Amino acid sequence: MAGDTAITTTDSPPRRMRWRLAALVRRFVLTAIVVTQTVFATDVMRQVLPYQGGNWVEIGLISLFALLFLWISVGFWIGITGFLLRRFGGDRRSLLQRHSTAELDATPLARTAIVMPIYHEPVERTLGGLRAIYRSLEKTGKIADFDFFILSDSRAPGYWMAEKEAWYRMCTELGASGRLFYRRRTLNMNYKSGNIADFLRRWGRRYEYMIVLDADSLMEGETLLRMVQLMQREPQVGLIQTNPVLVNARSLFARAQQFANQVYGPLFSTGLAAFQLGEAAYWGHNAIMRTRAFMAHCGLPKMRGFGLFKGPIASHDFVESAYMARAGYEVWLEPGLSGSYEESPPTVVDELTRDKRWAKGNLQHLWVLLTTPRLRWAHRMAFINGIMSYVASPLWLAFLALSTVSAARLVLQPIEYFPQSHSLFPQWPQWDPMLALKLVGSTLFLLFFPKILAVLDVLLSRRRKAHGGFFRLLLSVNLEMLVSTLLAPIRMLAHSRYVIEALLNVSLRWAGQNRGDETSWAAAISSQAPGSVLAAGWAAFAWWLDPMFFYWSLPVAIPLILAAPTSVLFSRNSAGDALRRAGLLLVPQERYGNAVIQDLETGMPLGPRHRDDDTGAFVEAVIDPVLNRMHADAARGRAAGAKREHLRHLCARCLHNGPAALTPKQLSLLAQDRESLQWLHRAAWRAPVDSFWGRALHARTRAK
Repeated sequence: MAGDTAITTTDSPPRRMRWRLAALVRRFVLTAIVVTQTVFATDVMRQVLPYQGGNWVEIGLISLFALLFLWISVGFWIGITGFLLRRFGGDRRSLLQRHSTAELDATPLARTAIVMPIYHEPVERTLGGLRAIYRSLEKTGKIADFDFFILSDSRAPGYWMAEKEAWYRMCTELGASGRLFYRRRTLNMNYKSGNIADFLRRWGRRYEYMIVLDADSLMEGETLLRMVQLMQREPQVGLIQTNPVLVNARSLFARAQQFANQVYGPLFSTGLAAFQLGEAAYWGHNAIMRTRAFMAHCGLPKMRGFGLFKGPIASHDFVESAYMARAGYEVWLEPGLSGSYEESPPTVVDELTRDKRWAKGNLQHLWVLLTTPRLRWAHRMAFINGIMSYVASPLWLAFLALSTVSAARLVLQPIEYFPQSHSLFPQWPQWDPMLALKLVGSTLFLLFFPKILAVLDVLLSRRRKAHGGFFRLLLSVNLEMLVSTLLAPIRMLAHSRYVIEALLNVSLRWAGQNRGDETSWAAAISSQAPGSVLAAGWAAFAWWLDPMFFYWSLPVAIPLILAAPTSVLFSRNSAGDALRRAGLLLVPQERYGNAVIQDLETGMPLGPRHRDDDTGAFVEAVIDPVLNRMHADAARGRAAGAKREHLRHLCARCLHNGPAALTPKQLSLLAQDRESLQWLHRAAWRAPVDSFWGRALHARTRAK
């Protein structure tokens, strides 16, 4: 992509200076408060320790405590800021506060591409969601300014053939030919960012803006219009990120995540936006960007380091927003843009599988942080924040390990009266239980008080009915806190392993995400057993060492010991459904309904009608005359020589033994060859009734 070039903007310099000055003041105040608070708490921690930092173990404990306390302190003040801004009418520096509703409604639109990159995703949910977005936008009467692109990187024929079939059905059902497009890359380099780059090289210059969706994204038509109108009004803005809320949760785990996102999320997103202002981060989806600016400035170079820091950047979104800001454009997070949705992973195992990819991607940002010049300060902090979101886990684990070493030294070794060399006076180890309790209490206050403020915000905003009423809201908050408490040690141990594996550059497998399957006992035990054994051994050692230390270890040890049954229980849709019937963990979309979500749930099926195994899409492409013509028209032309003979051999095997006799690679070869598809179609319709194809035709006729 093109290198950096200067930009020309009609933005008012005084207005830009005002938000930059506001950002500078806010960040300075935040930094001063957090650092002061951390220094004070760290000194208290020093006083709590027996030797008050007089040996290497205690120095390590103090250092780790300072980093972790600093981390949670930042989150605490972001939540406090969000609460205050929401109670006093919002942030007057935000983009939405600059323009009246009438001004935005009168703003003309511009050509916009809505793109959805996918890779081995469930067709019904993914493209059903895109269909719901299309219909919602169609209801606004402004769909003529938008085109939709399904950008597939799927390799297995069972996936990409089902995607093409669903795309064709959508085009027919919506009358969207010429507005809804499907493209599958033959070479999926650089993952999602490479897929977007491929689209931009081919079609990017046709569109003023690009809105990027994830496979689980949902957006209301009015929200899409407002995003374009804001971009039209703010020519200096290169990217606007919405704050998507979680919806469509069924399992207990997903419902707890969804409830927390919708109750606590508004405070933290508002506070985060207030400190970032025009230097926000891009989250990779449910966002709009200025296409030409993105093409000119956001191309991702390959890292030229070693191990983890060599090759393509896995987590591209933070880097792209940093490059956009480096080029002089503003990047905004706008929590006031409602109508933006996504879904939570349904199980603990699926969330941790996703986090494994994210941990490696975020750690790669250290290379970008250290080697990229002219990055804005806020984006450097965003990189550090993303890195810390995973590094905090091994730091916590190290803190627990050093605490164990410290307790063991006190019990198993003689008291060290002269911990420092050349000391003339002995040092008596002392515990101050009351001071320790105060420190623990203040730490818990930082963790949980923003949640209390979030509940107060719900009550003051008169949203309690949307969450089941006052008493059910309080019960739901306590249930969510219990769930998060049980999950915190599980995440800590998993993230610690992921960080170590990432630093060792353990390779990752790129795969689609599970959107609805529950966790089996076998999967839970294989995933959680090592941590459970480790926690049980640690708790047993703590009991042998000192009963008080054992009791101190239980909040971490018990969730790890129970991790496998917790994973299974939390993955159950029946448990989540029971809570919904009881009015617990409710969110507004469940209480009052939502048009775009309802459209997703009630839409006509899009996937292959003939489903008895993973070859269903291929079977449908062979026997259905319309689909066969569609696939054949998009397939390659005539092959020759040895390749043609190989394809004829595969056709014969497929005809006589069915598609299950072929490998996925062989099925892909047939599905991408026009002559093979046409030959199989004719042969299948002439096949004996007792053959595979005869039975498939009979089943299809009965289904109709």
